[in-house]
Amino acid sequence: MIDMQRLRVLREVAEHGSFSKAAAALLLTPSAVSQQIAALERSLGTTVVQRGPRGAVLTEPGRMLVETADVIMAELLSTQEQIGRLAARGTQRLSVATFASAGQTLLPAAVSALAARHPGLEWKVSEHEPEQAITLVREGKADLALVFHFDGQPPVSPGDRSGLHWTQLMDDPMSIVLPAGHRLAGRSSIALGELAGETWVEGCLSVGDRLKKYAALAGFEPQFACRTTDYNFAQALIAAGVGVGLVPRIAQLAPSEKLAVVALDPPHPTRYIGIVTARRRAQPLVAELMEALLPG
Repeated sequence: MIDMQRLRVLREVAEHGSFSKAAAALLLTPSAVSQQIAALERSLGTTVVQRGPRGAVLTEPGRMLVETADVIMAELLSTQEQIGRLAARGTQRLSVATFASAGQTLLPAAVSALAARHPGLEWKVSEHEPEQAITLVREGKADLALVFHFDGQPPVSPGDRSGLHWTQLMDDPMSIVLPAGHRLAGRSSIALGELAGETWVEGCLSVGDRLKKYAALAGFEPQFACRTTDYNFAQALIAAGVGVGLVPRIAQLAPSEKLAVVALDPPHPTRYIGIVTARRRAQPLVAELMEALLPG
């Protein structure tokens, strides 16, 4: 049986990259940390940490152990939370991590549906970037996360060692948002290359990165007048004539006398929005919230 205290020590070594820093975090001596790791390696019959002048690096068995330890700690935290709920005389709680535009457009109706069915339900909703939100679910600090990714595979894969599950929610294609008086505002669609000379307003750092990638394919480098982390702010600047912007569907403001939305010809970036939950934590309230979030 693997000793949990030794796993805890290994997790700290993995996080800090050295025995001395792990020792400081654990309020131990570096010698005690080294002894714990050595004992873990003897019990397993294999090396879990490579020691070197630049610090401590996990071997493949070490990485496997840390991934498993993360899942175990998340389960323990989740169990502690559930016991706390029982101690609070049956108080029902849901903790949700979400990115801003999903919190503004997708989550409210689902929250309203559950609140109507469970009047005493306590909510904790927090805004995070996808990587942070996934970590919260893994650690048992959130019951569910709304996250997005762009090209490639989802951030959680079937059968991986994360202990997490990915449920695809929707595609969220990007469109061009223009000042209403822009020369291209009346078009049904635009090729990205037609915007080569434009000034850009960036509403999200990750979208700015995608714009650079697709602009390079179209043969130009975008020039940014403003960088924000709020799509509403970005679109207010676009309406004021500061520039043009790339905005996902669910974050787009309604076209108005000051703002126009035009589709992009392929190839164009698309966000893929999904729900991340823990595989082994079957909670009826989480299932209800997922059902309320899924279309149809």
